[in-house]
Amino acid sequence: MDKYNILYLMCDQFRYDCIQALGNDTIQTPNLDRLAARGVAFTEAYSTCPVCVAARYTVMTGCEPEKTGCYSNENPVPMDGQPEAIEERCGSYLARCLTDQGYRTFGIGKFHTKPDCYEDLGFEVHKHTEELWETPEIKEKDAYAGFMLREHPEYAHIDQLHGERTNMYYVPQMSPFPQELTVEAFTADLAVREIEKEDKRPYFGFVSFVGPHPPCAPPAPYHLMYNPDRMPNPIRGDKNIDLMDEQITFMNYAIWADEINDAWARNLRSRYYGEISYIDACIGRILDAVERRPDADRTLICFFSDHGDQMGDHRAWQKETFFETSAKIPFLLSMPGILPQGAVDDSLIELADLYPIALRAAGLMETKEQKVRPEELRNDRHSGKRTEELMKKKDGVDILGGQKREAVVGVYGRPGTERFKVMIREGRYKYIFLSNGGLEQLFDLREDPEEYENLISIRTRDADEFRIKLKEICSRPGLKQSMENGEMKTFPLTYRPLMRIHQFEFSKNIRDFKVSKDNYFCSM
Repeated sequence: MDKYNILYLMCDQFRYDCIQALGNDTIQTPNLDRLAARGVAFTEAYSTCPVCVAARYTVMTGCEPEKTGCYSNENPVPMDGQPEAIEERCGSYLARCLTDQGYRTFGIGKFHTKPDCYEDLGFEVHKHTEELWETPEIKEKDAYAGFMLREHPEYAHIDQLHGERTNMYYVPQMSPFPQELTVEAFTADLAVREIEKEDKRPYFGFVSFVGPHPPCAPPAPYHLMYNPDRMPNPIRGDKNIDLMDEQITFMNYAIWADEINDAWARNLRSRYYGEISYIDACIGRILDAVERRPDADRTLICFFSDHGDQMGDHRAWQKETFFETSAKIPFLLSMPGILPQGAVDDSLIELADLYPIALRAAGLMETKEQKVRPEELRNDRHSGKRTEELMKKKDGVDILGGQKREAVVGVYGRPGTERFKVMIREGRYKYIFLSNGGLEQLFDLREDPEEYENLISIRTRDADEFRIKLKEICSRPGLKQSMENGEMKTFPLTYRPLMRIHQFEFSKNIRDFKVSKDNYFCSM
């Protein structure tokens, strides 16, 4: 198969149910609708560790947390004697692999790597638009922040370029910038520029938008696009079920979202929707650039998110749980000549599958067993093995080659600690195990898609089958510390002391609410 161009479009904290073409009659997403019409919408797609850093390492490596060593928003640290370097235990990053195979590669936007926020991921062109900067030097290195500092000093007084955080994290806002100067517009500008470059090589582009991650601060006029009175209230079930995962209570307080009422939540959702519609317009510009090229019909495009946003559903804000609103993601995949147009597929799919999807589009996959043509491939310079060996390390399924997943397994929190939890999504069910308290949930998503009723003590045979599968999964390297003497390790149910997260503009040395009198305009 000839090489396709590959374009991955990623958003941060974009809920699965926020695309009009897939059933949301309130939101306006004409360009995502256009992308859905171009190919296949996978309606059962998941983030297996629904938080920014861990999910992004899965995308870049094609590996799950048990191999990346990243189980939350933390530095990737290996377990169970695995190699220290992430590319030694996971194989090459996707961009590096495709660069080695003759692709022109560019990465633009938010990457959220740790501990180095500008880690080399293998892109020829790599432009960052991160969220927070510890020092002025780090901020100047950021492509967007540096651009604003150099080209638009009239906005130098703006502390936080993507909306005000800390106590304002979940407060509806408006961007301080006109729509042509936001980080989303900047990201789209760079993406269009890269797509329009003349180069005989096929391209792999990874475009990662910061939004609609909070703060929800769309620019005018998108901030007034949706009437809060027409927004739905958050869904809530039994409090004992909604709040069974201690992470929810802890995180709600940490991000100043512990007292949000329905009116506030509707206002927030109206700005969240406004941000999505604005990003949709930016994506439209990128799609136009693709279609202006003569090889548009040889371009694979995939739109997805790292995870969702609970937006008050189940009394939860943010992500980091295995409720659908957190772990389920949009996933639009198009490949002219290979995939049908305007199709909907309820096959299980997840972020690790993006790696083999790209290799299939690059003409590197030979069979449904994920083998490659070794004679066509160069040595993988980081692992010292051929790409055939590299693929043995990957966890993704070759969707384009006809493979299907029987289940999706998600983990969060370092194994062997109170924070560790597991999701098994299979058939009509979702099973969740929480080390903290040894608690369990079982939802029948066919009959109960909003996850109101915990069936763990009702459908006992199904529950027992999932417990067997849980032990099999957790016996693998990278997870086996979650077990002790052949049983899952559990801890007495504990609630962490509540604390607030302060996310000020550290690069300006703003670290708390109190500032010196020298900063005031007039004496006080």
